[in-house]
Amino acid sequence: MPHPYVLLSAAVSLDGYLDDTGPDRLLLSGPEDFDRVDEVRASVDAILIGAGTIRADNPRLLVNAPERRAARVAGGRPAYPLKVAVSGSGDLDPAAHFWHTGGAKVLYTTDKGAERAGAHGIAADIVPLGTDLDWRRLLTHLYDAYGVRLLMVEGGGLIHTQLLTQGLADELQLVLAPLLVGDPDAARLFGPGTYQGGRLRLRETRPIGDVVLMRYEPTAPGAGPLPVAADHHWLALACELADRCPPSETAFSVGAVVVAADGTELARGHSREGGDPVVHAEEAALAKIDPADPRLPAATVYSSLEPCARRASRPSPCARLILDAGVRRVVTAWREPDTFVAGADGGGVLAAEDALVLVLPEHEEAAEAPNRHLTGR
Repeated sequence: MPHPYVLLSAAVSLDGYLDDTGPDRLLLSGPEDFDRVDEVRASVDAILIGAGTIRADNPRLLVNAPERRAARVAGGRPAYPLKVAVSGSGDLDPAAHFWHTGGAKVLYTTDKGAERAGAHGIAADIVPLGTDLDWRRLLTHLYDAYGVRLLMVEGGGLIHTQLLTQGLADELQLVLAPLLVGDPDAARLFGPGTYQGGRLRLRETRPIGDVVLMRYEPTAPGAGPLPVAADHHWLALACELADRCPPSETAFSVGAVVVAADGTELARGHSREGGDPVVHAEEAALAKIDPADPRLPAATVYSSLEPCARRASRPSPCARLILDAGVRRVVTAWREPDTFVAGADGGGVLAAEDALVLVLPEHEEAAEAPNRHLTGR
């Protein structure tokens, strides 16, 4: 189900600590970076923290600059983003600053935690998620019930770890501070867990005073039926490639990307690429890869449109080409309509030979956009 774009934000020491064990909060950033964080807060729909951060830091989690709050209001948004807390136990101090500053608040917890939080008189919407905290359900609820499209997560380390290991973080904004902590009892940014493989992509580096901001995004595809953040990134790229297709009245405009399990892009293609009037996107991409490439069996094909099951222009449809290449995971945005082929079911062809097909309908509008002259929508 659709969920917000999840941005993890943290500052750490050179040796990876969020704090030391002293009685006061260790200030890792300087005034310039605090202002940057305030700017990011002003841009998002909601800010999320865990119960441990509320207990340890007692934060207010506000947009501090009056001009930024005024700009939000002028744009039709509340002065402050929605403040989101997560606690499995629901055992939180009702007098904490978090509940009594800023705008609207929501607490996500378990069924038992909801009873405890209600008994404490927590001043927030209280949403129970069942016997355990379920991050996918939480994110979907934020999207559907509160209209959250951009979510900033400010900690702590356990929450950052859970979101990354479950493939739910779209971006990591990490500030590196020029100091060392060295205390094994201090809180670290990331804990042990089963992280996705591959390297994250560096999107930006920027010095801010004496700290450095680094922005990363995950690249490794998912391995099963649950989509991860990188699946959305790669499928969005496939939809962008569809916009590059020479227009046609007799064929769809489609983009495709083939990505190895470690997040390496193997090839990309789009319909009618290179002046070939009948080449399909998946066909163009796969043709650029050595058929003996050992990475293909664990790769994922991202296609803005469901791979074709039948075609007249070439001997093999794209579903067959994908299977023959050894690929067994396909992510697409849009099921093929009956515009040219009645009962098209490339997904069924793929599934019949044990390929996993994921359809992410939240990308359908982008996939259909260069084809509206064909669909009439």
